[in-house]
Amino acid sequence: MKVLAEGLRFPEGPVAMSDGSVCFVEIAAGRVSRVGRDGVVTEVANTGGGPNGMAVGPDGAFYVCNNGGFVTHQVDGETHVRHGVLPTDYITGSIQRVDYRSGAVTTLYTHCGDTPLSAPNDLVFDAHGGFYFTDFGKIRKRSRDTGSVYYALPDGSSILEVVHPIANPNGVGLSPDQRTLYVAETETSRLWAFDIEAPGMVNRHGFPSPNGGRLVCGLPGYQRFDSLAVQRDGCVCIGTLITGKISVIAPDGSLQKQVGMPEAYPTNICFGGEDRRKAYVTLSHTGRLLEVDWESDGLELNFNI
Repeated sequence: MKVLAEGLRFPEGPVAMSDGSVCFVEIAAGRVSRVGRDGVVTEVANTGGGPNGMAVGPDGAFYVCNNGGFVTHQVDGETHVRHGVLPTDYITGSIQRVDYRSGAVTTLYTHCGDTPLSAPNDLVFDAHGGFYFTDFGKIRKRSRDTGSVYYALPDGSSILEVVHPIANPNGVGLSPDQRTLYVAETETSRLWAFDIEAPGMVNRHGFPSPNGGRLVCGLPGYQRFDSLAVQRDGCVCIGTLITGKISVIAPDGSLQKQVGMPEAYPTNICFGGEDRRKAYVTLSHTGRLLEVDWESDGLELNFNI
């Protein structure tokens, strides 16, 4: 493992760039940042709020899930979220487009129809150029929002609710054949699969599934799922909180292995480098970005720059 950057403010959403640099968001700082191969960190754009997940769209721009911001505090030099406390300026979450070169930020969506976006978390683009994204929901002192999964177009013209209700959905990804949508739930540490019938349309099974998906895997004990990335062989790699692991789960639901990380909050993972054999992992509490030699090839995403 190699530390590429440190002193970051709750980093997530890494994107491995073709020039060898890595871009990522800093939720607590409200910005998109970039670290070059020289280790220098620069600001790409100021998004405000709480930029969470990020991906490259078909036009070469970044698309950002902005959770609307949250309140953080320091505990022994680590950044932690104050659960149940919302920023005073919070109204809704949003989906933003960020021009990588100019840093210009455009807000595409704040609502789906009359329903406000609560706390968009992570996203993935399909081969058609649309994207699925999770809405985790905001947590208040005595209530929490019910989560959803949406499908939207990058030009701001269309947004559809794909799955509702679903408990605190976080990571989202596509199988190598693009026929399966994977969604990880944080508090239940469950990985769900939805069969895709058409862009933005999934086959939702009935009872006893609480959300219409097929249960792929659930982990025992107190573990929490965060974001995910898919390997070329179809295995799903999920940042697993509390235990501080990257959990590698096969499509049949078997837990292949858990790779230990140097803190309890390895939140996000993406793949890059030759044959995508480098894993880039965000350590959100200690504010670091890791480069990890990975045993398997990462799946090539539909779009990159």
